[in-house]
Amino acid sequence: MSFVFQPMPVVSVPVVGQAEQFPVHRIYCVGRNYEEHAKEMGFTGREAPFFFLKPADSLVVVDAGQTGHMPYPSLTQNLHHEIELVVAIGKGGKNIRAADALQHIFGYAVGLDMTRRDLQNEMKKLGRPWCIGKAFDHSAPIGPITPVAQAGDVNHAEISLQVNGVDRQRSNVAKLIWNIAESIEHLSAGWELQPGDLIYTGTPEGVAAVVQGDRLVGEITGLGSLTLDIS
Repeated sequence: MSFVFQPMPVVSVPVVGQAEQFPVHRIYCVGRNYEEHAKEMGFTGREAPFFFLKPADSLVVVDAGQTGHMPYPSLTQNLHHEIELVVAIGKGGKNIRAADALQHIFGYAVGLDMTRRDLQNEMKKLGRPWCIGKAFDHSAPIGPITPVAQAGDVNHAEISLQVNGVDRQRSNVAKLIWNIAESIEHLSAGWELQPGDLIYTGTPEGVAAVVQGDRLVGEITGLGSLTLDIS
């Protein structure tokens, strides 16, 4: 098969303890999935889960022990951090039951859902899609994927983010409104999941702005850390 121009290379993420890379298909994100974060964004209660997508090539892949670099994006004056547990799907499926969902998981990673908050809020006010606030270039930093067998008790893992050494976000994955299995159940009702899909599961409270020169360090128990400089 020939192409009119050279296709882009497959986006992939390193896997802890393996030479093989995890090829990425799609990136799904769960919105407002921690109660305290929902409150700080002006919402309350256990609303029905909702999802948005980011392009696979919006990933900023940061290997273990390395520091990633994210250029401060255009059009915004209010870039926010959102630390998230990322679920890597290894076995696809549609209408997956929550009771079976964990069988579809390959592993987990530390991720950041970077957000142009001013653009997102403007689109919300206008009733328009807010892709421009969420799905921009370099908006999805991610660390290496830890296979399930090595990840420990992810459902009760501590999740945190520091900016320049100061705590900004600190919570526990157990506080997800819709847990990992439930999120997969709802998501797979709307899309047929494929091997290589990544699910950013939501962020806890404490989201705030970052500027050029800031260093972000996100950690999830059992999954290591993700270090990112904003340049």
